[in-house]
Amino acid sequence: MRLDALSPAPGSRKTRKRVGRGDGSGRGTYSGRGSKGQKSRSGHRMIPGFEGGQLRLIERLPRKRGFTNIFRTEYCVVKLASLNSFEAGSEIDPEKLVAAGIIKSLRKPIKILSDGDINHPLSVKAHKFSAAARAKIEAAGGKTEEVVNAAAAD
Repeated sequence: MRLDALSPAPGSRKTRKRVGRGDGSGRGTYSGRGSKGQKSRSGHRMIPGFEGGQLRLIERLPRKRGFTNIFRTEYCVVKLASLNSFEAGSEIDPEKLVAAGIIKSLRKPIKILSDGDINHPLSVKAHKFSAAARAKIEAAGGKTEEVVNAAAAD
């Protein structure tokens, strides 16, 4: 086999389209771009889903791609295991949680989640409790109380 006899496989190499080389070439005048319009201009680039300035379908159908609920209540979550730092029989309210550094502020309502276990009875006051957290606190001999705070509830 000789190097000068090597050639690419048939059909693997295509010749470049030479546009704008006169009418006789078959790709003169408009150079294969049609006539006029946004797509015939140089530097044209349209994002996927572009509809000529009309509101795109994806924007017209927000239900198809999710949405942000502006009325959603965002809670400050407290894990049950973090309440073990309090003494047995003590009463825990939102102010004590801030003082202990478990939560940062009282701007959001507080929800107690059942992550972890509680070792001793506590009386816990919060805006919301998960069902499992309430069951664990009461199983340990403690009490749960839901508070309604106008400042924390958005």
